Amino acid sequence: MIRQFELVERVRSYDPTADEDALNRAYVFAMKVHGSQKRASGDPYFSHPLEVAGILTNYKLDSASIITALLHDTIEDTPATLADVEKLFGHEVGRLVDGVTKLTRIELQSDHTKQAENFRKLVLAMSEDIRVLLVKLADRLHNMRTLHYIDDAEKRRRIALETMEIYSPLAERIGMQELKSELEDLAFAELHADIRRSLLARLNFLREQGGDLISRILEQLRDTLRSAGVECQVSGREKAPYSIWNKMQHKNVGFEQLSDIMAFRVLVDSVEDCYRALGVIHSRYSMVPGRFKDYISTPKPNGYRSLHTGVFGPERHRIEVQIRTQDMHEIAELGVAAHWKYKQGGKSTDGRQYRWLRELLDILEHASGPEEFLEHTKLEMFQDQVFCFTPKGDLISLPRGATPVDFAYAVHSEVGDTCVGAKVNGRIMPLRTQLNNGDQVEIVTSKAQTPSPTWERFVVTGKARARIRRFVRTQQRAQYLGLGRSILQRAFKQEGYEFTEKAIEGVLKIFKAPTADDLIVSVGEGVHTGREVVAAVYPELKTQPKTNVVPLKARSKNKAQENAVTIKGLIPGMAMHFAGCCHPLPGDRIVGIVSTGKGVTIHTIDCEMLEQYAENPERWLDLAWGGETNNRDVHVGRISLVVINEPGSLGNLSTVIAKNLGNIRNLKITNRTTEFFEMKIDVEVRDVKHLTNIIAALRATPAINSVERARN
Repeated sequence: MIRQFELVERVRSYDPTADEDALNRAYVFAMKVHGSQKRASGDPYFSHPLEVAGILTNYKLDSASIITALLHDTIEDTPATLADVEKLFGHEVGRLVDGVTKLTRIELQSDHTKQAENFRKLVLAMSEDIRVLLVKLADRLHNMRTLHYIDDAEKRRRIALETMEIYSPLAERIGMQELKSELEDLAFAELHADIRRSLLARLNFLREQGGDLISRILEQLRDTLRSAGVECQVSGREKAPYSIWNKMQHKNVGFEQLSDIMAFRVLVDSVEDCYRALGVIHSRYSMVPGRFKDYISTPKPNGYRSLHTGVFGPERHRIEVQIRTQDMHEIAELGVAAHWKYKQGGKSTDGRQYRWLRELLDILEHASGPEEFLEHTKLEMFQDQVFCFTPKGDLISLPRGATPVDFAYAVHSEVGDTCVGAKVNGRIMPLRTQLNNGDQVEIVTSKAQTPSPTWERFVVTGKARARIRRFVRTQQRAQYLGLGRSILQRAFKQEGYEFTEKAIEGVLKIFKAPTADDLIVSVGEGVHTGREVVAAVYPELKTQPKTNVVPLKARSKNKAQENAVTIKGLIPGMAMHFAGCCHPLPGDRIVGIVSTGKGVTIHTIDCEMLEQYAENPERWLDLAWGGETNNRDVHVGRISLVVINEPGSLGNLSTVIAKNLGNIRNLKITNRTTEFFEMKIDVEVRDVKHLTNIIAALRATPAINSVERARN
């Protein structure tokens, strides 16, 4: 265990202006309040915060961070309070300690929800001061080093998985490569112990077979560079077992096919020397295709800069060579800690300078709850990067597999919301196109555009998914609210009453609804029926015989349309769903079937599927198309055709539909003989009249034997 004077001396060795008195007081305070508490290993509990502080001195952090490390468990695990900490050590330390506290007092339903909520709060805390994350990572590192002392295997696995999914990617995002690698290897040892042992055995075998192979390659690389006039330091290492296994999984290759089990680092004096060294290595050794990456001209989002290349090096071994300056190396190993401003009394590094952190905050704002936030954040942190450019040359980094919609949201949330198209390298491309490194992307926007629910199927960034889901949730609620109000107005009118929101406020408790709007939405969703609400408001109706509700199919058209709910302006797929059996179009007489939790499914009045709801007339809803048909509104009609099997028939068919301003969405051949094809075609049209005109034109075409509107 580090002694008191040793800790103080460590801090003073890199920061002579450190507050020695505060460090001493924090050491004594933490030791006193933790008292006789023990860890799972049997060591005094105080050894943990002391080790965390020791880890942070390796990164040369300021006094406030070291004091925070000493005190980070005091509020959670001892009688000490936040007020005590602030009184003794000031507001800055109090704020940092509060940000790192584990928050175990939160009563949540499951461990997963608790993990998600804690991570949400960690993001909020570290957005104000990145030192919160640095202390938290050091805390997690020491806990992982002592994980084997925990007897509960399931608990060990849960902690290791959380480390791999959350803390390791966070360490990578702030560039702390050394800490990230140790976290990954410790978690890997717990999660996949057998695989790790197997990889270590293979590495040991290679080491025994090759003897002093690494030292021989080092010597040859050093001689090659120095003979070309490049002054450098060269070091080599084997990759960690997790890094090897991850690459094998990601690239779906065997151990023998990996080119960078051995990695060599060349440190030079300047950026110019980096490229000179690269030229010497490429001229001396054959390059492995696809293995060169220039992170100097396009740095990683965490600030990492280096040249990477794979070559068939000395003795024809496939090796990876990383070339960088000393400054780049310091940033690569220490990340954000390499930028720490403790010497000139400047402000601490502010987490808001990191674009990825701003995007996490944006996801936090739009996610519906902690678990959804955690899901989106994993998407944001886990994947490999591709680098794309705006038309002005600005660099945008995205996860691999990202699309123009992801790019649009990365530029700005409003650009994403109003995106209607994209040009990739000057060509109009579908919005679901996967982007590649170096693509130039221009987003086409329109003020009339809103996010499409279908975008969620192909976007990969958490920010894009969170924004799309929020829009869908907002739109669904608005539509369920309008639909529910229409259903209630109709229900009240049928019983001879007038619907008002004031009338239903008195029955909110019965339906466990916080507000009148929530109750109306639940009616729109089909959770409750309009008659249930009317009966709750007017209890005397329960004693009266139930109104004989006649299914709409049996009513006259005029009667059915009297109290019909109009569906103008409702986006299909949200509160309203068009039935796939009958494909209703504007101009058809329609009826709605209310389904619990799904809203209303729209059928034509003569749809055969309605027979199954004949015994539930209370689920039937009068519907009517509202207003004039807009030429931009697209609906899908289905037609059945028998086409003569001869050259050009299909071409004639598509030409007739196109000339009549229809668009084929889907085509399926249902039967085929030597003389005829039977098929069903889904056609985008404005209304029934439009579809009727297309059917008439097809009937006049010699290649078409017969055509009619498909039913069911």
